Amino acid sequence: MSKLSLITRGILKENPIFVLFLGMCPTLGTTTSAINGLGMGLATTFVLIMSNIVISSIAGLIPSKVRIPSYIVVIAAFVTILQLLMQAYTPGLYETLGLFIPLIVVNCIVLGRAEAFASKNNITDSALDGIGIGLGFTLGLTVLGAVRELLGSASLFGIKLIDGDGMLVFVLAPGAFIALGYLLVLFNKLKTRIS
Repeated sequence: MSKLSLITRGILKENPIFVLFLGMCPTLGTTTSAINGLGMGLATTFVLIMSNIVISSIAGLIPSKVRIPSYIVVIAAFVTILQLLMQAYTPGLYETLGLFIPLIVVNCIVLGRAEAFASKNNITDSALDGIGIGLGFTLGLTVLGAVRELLGSASLFGIKLIDGDGMLVFVLAPGAFIALGYLLVLFNKLKTRIS
């Protein structure tokens, strides 16, 4: 498999949100705006890349009986680093995302990639896989957040586009399900045309 296809696969063929339906808790919970989606996506991407690199490099040293707990410890270390960096440099975003940042530790995307890919491949391929899956997740969260923000608040990335209010339902939880449903249909139609 080529290096470029490792990245593009995570964006299109194995997109965590639109194809694999993974990470639905942060997908539905944090995407009230495009900036929240982008922030959560980039945070998860950082953890994915770093944990994939470390897990790929130590996979041969970990006994099979403690494989998953060991992966969780590695992921938790990077989430802690991320949490401290966000508190220091982006406190507003950290406050908004709040509880969802520590939940990256048990996000099935991160743990799944550690088990399915990083533990069986070299460091470079594992890093590229983390980049691809992370970009796919970031793309999905940002697009969903942008749609919800546009329809719910008539703004995009916090910039008011139209005077007046949007449809309140898109700012609330049901709007996340509605917007995600339509985006899933659109993504899968586009994916079929590209394939």
